[in-house]
Amino acid sequence: MDEILEFFRDVIDKTLADLPKELKENIQNLEFIILDFPTQTFLEEYKFTTQTLLGLYVGVPLNKRGANYSLVLPDRIYIFMQPIIYFANLEKIPLEEKIRKVVLHEIGHYFGMGEDDLRNLGIY
Repeated sequence: MDEILEFFRDVIDKTLADLPKELKENIQNLEFIILDFPTQTFLEEYKFTTQTLLGLYVGVPLNKRGANYSLVLPDRIYIFMQPIIYFANLEKIPLEEKIRKVVLHEIGHYFGMGEDDLRNLGIY
């Protein structure tokens, strides 16, 4: 399991490194949490009903932050390994590509993009 966790970490790091400079410079106070699956408690807390959640951004998007936004805990992007592996196999795409898409999708939410915006960019 450690090897797959390291693989996910490496792909996340590479995805972040490959972002355009203007985007990279605006990512602050954000952490990635990699888990096997969302737990039942997690799903209930964030009002989801399916274990096939691939990733989730939790925080205040950049475009919603006001002047008083300071001294807060980091925003979080959760990445769920087993659902991502499952869908990469189902879609017959390389695991690295699927991880990258999920990471970019959640970073899009960090920047304030909605599902329609991400779909239009092909990051869905």
